[in-house]
Amino acid sequence: MAPIALAAVPFGMLFGSEAMRQGLSMPEALLMSLTVFAGGSQFLAMGLWDDPAPWVTLALATFVVNLRHTLMSASLSGKMVLFPVWMRPLAIFLLADETWAIAERRALDRSLTPAYYFGVGLMLYVCWALSTAIGALIGGLIANPAALGLDFAFPAIFIVLVLGFAKSLSALPVILVAAASAWVTERALGGTWYIVLGGLAGITVATLMPERHP
Repeated sequence: MAPIALAAVPFGMLFGSEAMRQGLSMPEALLMSLTVFAGGSQFLAMGLWDDPAPWVTLALATFVVNLRHTLMSASLSGKMVLFPVWMRPLAIFLLADETWAIAERRALDRSLTPAYYFGVGLMLYVCWALSTAIGALIGGLIANPAALGLDFAFPAIFIVLVLGFAKSLSALPVILVAAASAWVTERALGGTWYIVLGGLAGITVATLMPERHP
């Protein structure tokens, strides 16, 4: 998780400085990162922020962006047999795209333990919170991460993690349909629906494919 957590630093700093530009204080920006811990929704919220804050619009927009967490948590639930019931809500709070991918990869060949999962999740959580605070303190030091290619750091890491699950060419139709559906949806509808619809398209193809036997 260390390289992934480091890749989150410029984004956390950018969020902290953007929150300050929108009128939040440093403690408020840090509190959002500590309690929400969802970079995509936090950036979306800052883009919609106003005074007074449009609570209904913010709630609906972030709900759509985070719908993918429903799918990720469902896929992890069967692998958390070693987690006491009281521990599962704490584990799911730390759920992020990269945490999910690393946990799923671990579960392919050995049991997923609370120590491993929380070690991975807390490293990303702490890094995100600290970088948010730093960004809020130093302002707009990273004004345009796209110019440095930093905007593609997280997607690139996640693509590599997901491709690690593809053990044969049978995964190719799922990947291609999910990617094509997400691209078409983003072009046609904009917004963030492409995240959910691309995922559902991939799930549909995986469900319809004939069962593979060893």
